[in-house]
Amino acid sequence: MLHFIPAWYQQGQWCENEQKWYIRRMHTEFDDTVKQIQLFQRNGAYPYQILLLAFSPNFRHFLHRQGVYHAPYWSCFDAMQEVKRERAAVLSYHNISWPPHVEFLYTPFAAIAMLQGKKYAQIEFGEDGNPIQIDLFENGKICRRNLYDDRGFVSSTILFQEEKPVRQDYLCENGTWKLRCYPEDGHVEINPKSPEYFLSYQGYEKRKKFFRQSYDSMEQVIREVLASYLRMTEEGDLFCAAMDGHHTGLLREALQGRKTILSFFGNRYLPEEHPEAEEMMERAAWLITDSRENAGRILNRGKGLEQKITDISPYDSRVDFGVSEQLNVQKILVPVDGMEEEAFKGVVRALGMYLPKNANARVHLFTRRADYGRKEQLLEQTRRYLQAAGFPQGWAARENDGQFYAENDLEEKESQPVLFRVEQCVDELSVSKCMREQRLLMDMRPVPELYLQITALSMGIPQVVRTRTQFVRQGRNGIILQEMRKIPSVLRYYLDSLENWNYAKVCSYTLGKRYTTTVLMEKWKEVIEAIG
Repeated sequence: MLHFIPAWYQQGQWCENEQKWYIRRMHTEFDDTVKQIQLFQRNGAYPYQILLLAFSPNFRHFLHRQGVYHAPYWSCFDAMQEVKRERAAVLSYHNISWPPHVEFLYTPFAAIAMLQGKKYAQIEFGEDGNPIQIDLFENGKICRRNLYDDRGFVSSTILFQEEKPVRQDYLCENGTWKLRCYPEDGHVEINPKSPEYFLSYQGYEKRKKFFRQSYDSMEQVIREVLASYLRMTEEGDLFCAAMDGHHTGLLREALQGRKTILSFFGNRYLPEEHPEAEEMMERAAWLITDSRENAGRILNRGKGLEQKITDISPYDSRVDFGVSEQLNVQKILVPVDGMEEEAFKGVVRALGMYLPKNANARVHLFTRRADYGRKEQLLEQTRRYLQAAGFPQGWAARENDGQFYAENDLEEKESQPVLFRVEQCVDELSVSKCMREQRLLMDMRPVPELYLQITALSMGIPQVVRTRTQFVRQGRNGIILQEMRKIPSVLRYYLDSLENWNYAKVCSYTLGKRYTTTVLMEKWKEVIEAIG
């Protein structure tokens, strides 16, 4: 059995990232563990399960969004709360016990319960329309918050005083409180009338009593329950842990003596910033990274790791024909998150030199940051760089009307063609949709984004990058370019005719065959067989 331990936490807390449906998602849910689970779920080549440490009352909805609804899992909080239900259930807030004469008002975002003309409760819904939270009010102030499990019961309740949380109870299915956490100092109390938790593994079940009645932190409770569960697993089981600073301290102790695979993803956990990483890497049976560049960085941190490290892309490639050649405009995608100011300025200047010579070219500045005002911030920054280089500011007009206006919005400037736009994409679905229309990917950041590179391979999009990576072959599916002044000539090479662009497209598909689902799964099989 292979146990995947994900790093799905909310801002360093032991809870999920589920949010209200009307709030813009500020981060992507996709990471290395999601892809690993997708691989094993679709291939069925090796038994696995998810080992979930966070409080996740809406976990079934998360699995559904990732296309792995039937993935097997064990939840630490389910064990602590003695939850045995497995399937999601339809829950209507109308079925909840309300005081007599309650009236419901419906806003575009939430449902409001009114009692005797005063706000009594506010019902919040998740992306699938299920109630996830109900806030109760007294004298216009929140006094309690109930968090609902997608299996049809109240999973936790938070008490407030003067609108500040003072206590959070984690409940059993019947409403009995099991754990009581105090946010002020983080200590946890166990219900003396219900001092047991429930463990189940491959049909074997048992109840076990908590060692103590009080704990200094929730992490201590999780560590105890996890250790009890691990003693039920087979000695030869493998544990693939997503490296994350929130749980590495816990796992370093819990997984001692077990066959462990450590999974490194992007900048989520940099070994040079965590002194405990060296010991964990030495003890691990294998290390998995998302790219060769990340593997090289890890190899520089310790000796003797060369024989037990493999780069396995968390994204697979597939032939997915884009539509860019069918469009009248030629879109150039330029990712800007993390780009140095001088590099950004140089890119804008170089693009400004090329754009007047190609009436069909358009620049799409790509950002994953979902901050409100992010689009206008990037356009304003671009306008400054254009003005400094002697180009019309109107090329980076505001997107609301396609015209450039002075800051006071009163003096209308001479109409200019809009050549710079912003693509604000957070999740992988919106990124893929955006990429389908791009003629060229130009990622001039020190470290190009992995997902964009794999997607470019899948769609046959030529890539211009500043740093050599395993996903770009010089002169074949792209160009490695370190001098900004050469950008215009590269753009002419790919955009002035289809010959070079088509050649890069064919090379992209050829290189993409190295990162198909089948190839990635074969790499995983090799790792598992090597560990034994």
